[in-house]
Amino acid sequence: QVNLLESGGGSVQSGGSLRLSCAASGITYSTWCMGFVRQPPGKEREGVAAQDSDGSNTHAASVRDRFTISRDSAKNTVYLQMNDLRPEDTGVYYCALEPQRCYLWWTILRREGSDFTFKGQGTQVTVSS
Repeated sequence: QVNLLESGGGSVQSGGSLRLSCAASGITYSTWCMGFVRQPPGKEREGVAAQDSDGSNTHAASVRDRFTISRDSAKNTVYLQMNDLRPEDTGVYYCALEPQRCYLWWTILRREGSDFTFKGQGTQVTVSS
């Protein structure tokens, strides 16, 4: 059983920074993709960034120059460094893992009614102007 534990959310002012962590346990897959999804208040969920087990990563265009996803393999942890935060970054951020390549992870977000195999509990990020 895979468990994902997020931490690092909070409230900051516009322009500030936060770092989210997602610690995974119980991963037995040799191929996986772990990333962050956010749900702004009253809006649809959207993918933010994803880390592939092969070392590659991808970021949504809206955050590409501000957020960076990385991993610590020894700790089975993925990090999302968020800089230059804006009010539109406000939302619940949750960690999601799929036992497949990241290009498939992103397709889940586009399929209505589909969901990730493993998800964390979510952490609130609030950015005030």
